[in-house]
Amino acid sequence: MIKKCLFPAAGYGTRFLPATKAMPKEMLPILTKPLIQYGVEEAKDAGCDIMAIVTGRGKRAIEDHFDISYELEYQIKGTSKEDLLNQIRELVDSCTFTYTRQKQMKGLGDAIYKGRALIGDSSAFAVILADDLCINPEGDNVLKQMVKVYERYRCSIVAIMEVDKRDTNRYGIISAKEIEKDIYRVTDMVEKPEISKAPSNLAIIGRYILTPDIFEIIKDTKPGKNGEVQITDALLKQAKEGRVVAYKFSGLRFDCGNVDGFVEATNYLYNNNIS
Repeated sequence: MIKKCLFPAAGYGTRFLPATKAMPKEMLPILTKPLIQYGVEEAKDAGCDIMAIVTGRGKRAIEDHFDISYELEYQIKGTSKEDLLNQIRELVDSCTFTYTRQKQMKGLGDAIYKGRALIGDSSAFAVILADDLCINPEGDNVLKQMVKVYERYRCSIVAIMEVDKRDTNRYGIISAKEIEKDIYRVTDMVEKPEISKAPSNLAIIGRYILTPDIFEIIKDTKPGKNGEVQITDALLKQAKEGRVVAYKFSGLRFDCGNVDGFVEATNYLYNNNIS
């Protein structure tokens, strides 16, 4: 049902400088795979086969990664290393990759709007933020869980998790009413509130399913916190009409947008032999 997945990937990755001076942060490897490949594999497993990637200057490595490298394949053909490319070959062969650029960093809402030309206005689509690495060793991946929720409610879905109240100023925070176990009808949301203004400790993480009317809403959304167009501000309009559901997912989430989370994810995958 959800066939397209949008990957906002235009950020500079300044927390990882100087490593990200010439390398996209989405290409930083967790073990032997770049972050964005984990996201694409999650999307594909959830039923998506069209990957729409919003990039920026200096991000050509992402396009090259999801392409055939004839010289490399020729060099390792017939050797023991040939099998190491099987996963990425399978993705390249089974998915369509499309790209556009966000020329200025104006926030996540703007990045999603830039993907409109790739996604179109005809159907709901997924959004994955690659630096949120999500793992569920016990069952369906996070996006696949969300697709099942979408099939029931047919509205925008956001993935949420409980966070320490001291960390609410790092997330979009929701106010919501639980309508069944782990599923909430969102009534309000605030972008990165201070502790005193946080309506709850339920934080939105980097997984969304959005209905296509979100594009027109974003278009009319004025810049908010930090002068950026926030996706939470656009989603709030849908929420006021009862059209946003939050899902407390099963699994683990690693914030690979900072060094501590990146190291934690690397150690977890290595120690649990996950690749």
